[in-house]
Amino acid sequence: MSRNKLLLVLAVLVLGVLALSACAQATPQVVEKVVTVEVTKEVEKQVEVTKEVTKEVQVEVTPTVAPKQCVAKNPDTITEVTYGDIDTMDPALAYDTASGQLILNVMSPLITYNGTDATTFQPDLATEVPTAENGGITNEGKTYTFKIRQGVKFHEGGDLTPSDVAYSLQRGLLQSDPNGPQWLLIEPIMGFTSGDITEKIDEGKYAGDREGLIKNAKPEDLKATCEAVQKAIVADDAAGTVTLNLAQSWGPLLATLAQSWGMVLDKEWAVEKGDWDGSCDTWQNFYAVGKENDKLTAVINGTGPYKLAQWTPGQGYSLVANDAYWRTDNDPVWPGGPAGKARIKNVEHKEIQEWGTRFAMFQAGDADIITVDPGNRPQADEYVGETCDYKTGECKPTDKPTATGRSWAGLPNPTRTDIFMNFNIATDDKGNNPYIGSGKLDGNGIPADFFSDIHVRKAMATCFDYDTYIAEGLNGDGVRNNGPIILDMLGYNPNGPMYEYNLDTCKSELEQAWGGKLPETGFRFQITYNTGNAARQTIAEILQANLAQVNEKYKIEILSLPWPTLLAEIRAKRTPMFVSGWAEDIHDPHNWVGPFTTGTYASRQNMPAEMKAKFQEFQNAGVATADPKEREKAYFAMQQYYYDNVPAVTGAQVVGKHYEQCWVKDWIYNPIVYSIGYNFYQMDLARQ
Repeated sequence: MSRNKLLLVLAVLVLGVLALSACAQATPQVVEKVVTVEVTKEVEKQVEVTKEVTKEVQVEVTPTVAPKQCVAKNPDTITEVTYGDIDTMDPALAYDTASGQLILNVMSPLITYNGTDATTFQPDLATEVPTAENGGITNEGKTYTFKIRQGVKFHEGGDLTPSDVAYSLQRGLLQSDPNGPQWLLIEPIMGFTSGDITEKIDEGKYAGDREGLIKNAKPEDLKATCEAVQKAIVADDAAGTVTLNLAQSWGPLLATLAQSWGMVLDKEWAVEKGDWDGSCDTWQNFYAVGKENDKLTAVINGTGPYKLAQWTPGQGYSLVANDAYWRTDNDPVWPGGPAGKARIKNVEHKEIQEWGTRFAMFQAGDADIITVDPGNRPQADEYVGETCDYKTGECKPTDKPTATGRSWAGLPNPTRTDIFMNFNIATDDKGNNPYIGSGKLDGNGIPADFFSDIHVRKAMATCFDYDTYIAEGLNGDGVRNNGPIILDMLGYNPNGPMYEYNLDTCKSELEQAWGGKLPETGFRFQITYNTGNAARQTIAEILQANLAQVNEKYKIEILSLPWPTLLAEIRAKRTPMFVSGWAEDIHDPHNWVGPFTTGTYASRQNMPAEMKAKFQEFQNAGVATADPKEREKAYFAMQQYYYDNVPAVTGAQVVGKHYEQCWVKDWIYNPIVYSIGYNFYQMDLARQ
């Protein structure tokens, strides 16, 4: 018999695939195993011989990453971690962003912003936005008539009426606290440039002085002031309207009413709480009361989409959705905006001062929204899986595909932080103040009028390293301003002078101050900022280090205070130097010029009367005309005067950046709302 040899080759492919979880980092590999088998067969019962050869080949395969889980842990609750407690819940008195956010979510104004647009409006408690076309604006722009919505209930059961609206606005004007926002309404409605409702009583000598007003003002003057306010703001319950009769045509009126001080109170509820009863015989008892004596500081009753569930000072507050909210599913706030009951049922606003704790909560998914100071942005960005364009809403993945953080960068931010100096620091009856040490030029303190010397103020402006602040405190996301008005706004002079960092100039100015005493005696005082604000802490540290470099006897001690405490100390004019910021109320130069030169900060700095009077001239000229060129001329002159007298060290506008988890839905950028906080009603959370 013949023998034949038959060669057979068999190939077997074995694939090993590694499974991935949502957070797995292992790189999967595929191993290709080739087996060659040689078979020898002997025909007709011959012996079979088998030879096996094994060869392994490594093959690179692109790993398939499982999608990240963009689903909220608790889709009914949104948690915001930040710093800065509320100051007051009274919408007529609140003038800080922390308080403003709470009020924004719990209460309602007549009109509200049109989505992302801070210059056009939509109706809220009014059924339409007044215009000349619909008859809501008449008398050459001096009369505004609002039609008030029916069927709206306050959280505690009261019915909304036009009288509630009129009472809310009248109460605010008559309260007229010097630390509050009412100047924004007193000026257009009453025509008082001082921003104080007592301007016509004894030539304004009782401005901010409630006891003096009650004790010394003539009864007829008190009554006349109240009656003038009630004549300017008139409710007609039968017609369902409220009419504002302005002292002058005022373009920014609607923008002003859309803010927190335009919110509406339940009159009966407020009176039950012990507040003003609406009578012209009693209003003076509630004038300039301050938050300590304000009956509505720690209580709130609105018509908004959320109700206050709990507030623990220093820890935060909780909100719960208002099941009786009037807005229906077919009535969005703006076209395409939110409608009906709030989609997120609970809001947890947590006060976390330490950045490390806030960041850890964000990493663990326990915080849905987080406050990130500019200096901490590089660390936060390591946890960002996608970045978004606030203009288009489009988001793109980063090189961290499993990170659940999301950021919105490049936000035009109408805010700025500056260093303010107190011209005449308040002391007790014995001349004591812990912030100014000995109160003398003896190396252990400063006198109360230390900053009245212009050479001291110029020294502070030239001892501050602006570039280092922007690079380190703002992570490079800042641009300098040269006066009260912000960049690219009407009245900002791009060619205007600004102080530059120069230690030699700083040294020279301090040598000229106080008759040349400072180099020998030195000085010591405290600079304050709000706890948790890393950027403001950086500002204080830069100034502290640079002054010590000029002369070791120039000593600044840095003190952080909780926001409500700091605000109270600033308002009491006890802090010699403080780091604080301004967020615009309306997008108009008047809202920057007024607070910095005659109003809010001018008051807190105890600015000299002659300086304020000069600033008032520029301010009046800036609003006396609608001609942009004329307004610009007045504001350019104002900025030059501000530079020459350096009442503050002007800082930089920071470019905003918002951080949230990828399961947060429908956040939008409106510059005014963003500068206050968050409107949780517009938002939602991704669910399973």
